Amino acid sequence: MTSPKTARCLLLVAAQMILSAGCASYQFGSEALFPIGVRTVHIPIARNETYRHDLGPRLTDALVEEVERRTPYKVVSNPNADTVLRCNITSETKSVLTESSSDDPRALDAAISVSASWMSRDGQALMQNSVASLENDTIGFSQSARFVPEAGQSIDLADQAAIELLAQRIVSQMESRW
Repeated sequence: MTSPKTARCLLLVAAQMILSAGCASYQFGSEALFPIGVRTVHIPIARNETYRHDLGPRLTDALVEEVERRTPYKVVSNPNADTVLRCNITSETKSVLTESSSDDPRALDAAISVSASWMSRDGQALMQNSVASLENDTIGFSQSARFVPEAGQSIDLADQAAIELLAQRIVSQMESRW
């Protein structure tokens, strides 16, 4: 017969072995949301097809901040990183929503459209979209922000708000699908 202390010890060891065997590849916390095997991301300056020359660097800065803040990845300047997140600003528009009686714009919308792709070093697309075709590795994003010039708001403030929301949406798209 074994003593109760020895039996308890054996039971504890057996329970640990069973639990550790079943959870060997389990991830928890925010790391469980992202693909495994990726540690570094290179984010080159976003290409910009618009006339607003400053949008590319501003989007790149917002993406770097968002990736560092929300993901387990480290953003590096080396193009030979585990993955590369490329963005291309395809359009930037401004439209009048309301006008004063003298036809002055009161409220406007600033909209920015971006195409993004996240590729591994071996060329595999990591960003997934159930709506996009498999032949196209890029995913389109569009974001608008409202501004009121009479209240002292500017197109630059609206663009920055749209850029920050775009960065959040792009990084959210980097999460693994369930």
